Amino acid sequence: MFDKKMLPLMGAACALVLAVVQPAAAQTAPPFGGATSSAPGSATDPNPTSVTRDSSGSRMNRNTAEGRRQERANSQRERQAAAAAAATPEQIRAEAQAQATAAGLTCQVTEAVNPGVTAEQIKIYEAACASGPGYILIASTPPQNFDCLELAGTAYTARLRDPAADVGQQCVLPANQNGLAVIGGWAREAGVACTVDEAVAIGKSSENNIVYEVGCTGVDGYWLEKVATGWKLQDCLQIVSVGGTCRFTTAQEQADGFEPKLAGTDAAACDVAQVRLMGSNPNGRFYEAKCAAEGEGYIARVSTAGVTEQIYPCATAQRIGNGCTLTPAPAAAPAPTE
Repeated sequence: MFDKKMLPLMGAACALVLAVVQPAAAQTAPPFGGATSSAPGSATDPNPTSVTRDSSGSRMNRNTAEGRRQERANSQRERQAAAAAAATPEQIRAEAQAQATAAGLTCQVTEAVNPGVTAEQIKIYEAACASGPGYILIASTPPQNFDCLELAGTAYTARLRDPAADVGQQCVLPANQNGLAVIGGWAREAGVACTVDEAVAIGKSSENNIVYEVGCTGVDGYWLEKVATGWKLQDCLQIVSVGGTCRFTTAQEQADGFEPKLAGTDAAACDVAQVRLMGSNPNGRFYEAKCAAEGEGYIARVSTAGVTEQIYPCATAQRIGNGCTLTPAPAAAPAPTE
């Protein structure tokens, strides 16, 4: 019935967000990402960042070979740091642009900083792009790049498990705190008509595409995946029906978003309290809507165009799928007395 390729993302890896991207050190809303790559500077990064300098040569015995070697290494690091400090913003932006181009990114760098070097003294850049997400760039061979949305999503997921987690290098340029705007724009491209109020990269699909979750104001949210043919969109009712979780959508938002589909039908008076997606066939999707009124509920068949074409009261719909499960079955009539 539904595409279950997303299932591996559900569970622990099911959250790479954004209620709006905030700086990594002080996020007050869900970030964006579901990164599967190790953030530079994290415990698993093969090139851990080093943005501080050890000038501990004075603590060593300078007469030893080891002391002299360490002193030379410290001096080299200090010279490199001084050279980096002397670079102008324009030079840093040009260097970051060269790295982005070498990495094959379609990024017109508008701003860049050089936050430090790796343990191997390889320069690190953070670049903001004219459109889309920014990147952390490592000037290695071949060049490495880390999507800011993925990094923020990874940090968000890690901090859900452990608020004190080491999340490694994060994007801090104000221009890169644009996750909600970027992912919200992609959602609109994919056909989402709601007001997107939260968004996040939650992981990768089996095709290695980044998957994003978006939350909508007052209605159902979505999972969003960029595929070769465009955008693949799955609403959260569909995600929940196959065992997934949407972090930014409540059951009430789903009920409120579904209720307009009953307008003009025999179930128009139903104040929808809860809704679930039962399944689909070539004729469309089947939903169960539980009404606020005690014991009242319906199954609605909605066409692929989103039009409700048939309504079945739960009391007589036991043969449709597994029948209604949200709406309690009517109590059996008492046996007649003689």
